[in-house]
Amino acid sequence: HVQLVESGGGSVQAGGSLRLSCAARGYTYDTYCMGWFRRPPGKEREGIAVIDSDGDTAYAESLKDRFTISVDNAKNTPYLHANSLKTEDTAMYYCTKDYFSSAVLAGDAFGSWGQGTQVTVS
Repeated sequence: HVQLVESGGGSVQAGGSLRLSCAARGYTYDTYCMGWFRRPPGKEREGIAVIDSDGDTAYAESLKDRFTISVDNAKNTPYLHANSLKTEDTAMYYCTKDYFSSAVLAGDAFGSWGQGTQVTVS
């Protein structure tokens, strides 16, 4: 059973930056696809970025200029670097991870999710 715990959210002014991280415990596979999704208030969940164990990435087209995903394999931790934040980036941000090694930006493909970390941009 994989446990994912996000951190790094908070309140930030428009134009600012944040770095989100996700601690993964209990993950035993050698391959992975992990990444970040978000749910703005009153809206559907949307994908931001994923990265797989081959280093391939997939980004939402509308966000790729401001959001970057990276991974520290030694720590088994993915990061999301969010820059030039806008008020419309306000959302609950979720980390996800699964054992398949393919950069698939589709929430339904993932079985393990964190509880989320709130990002509020004002």
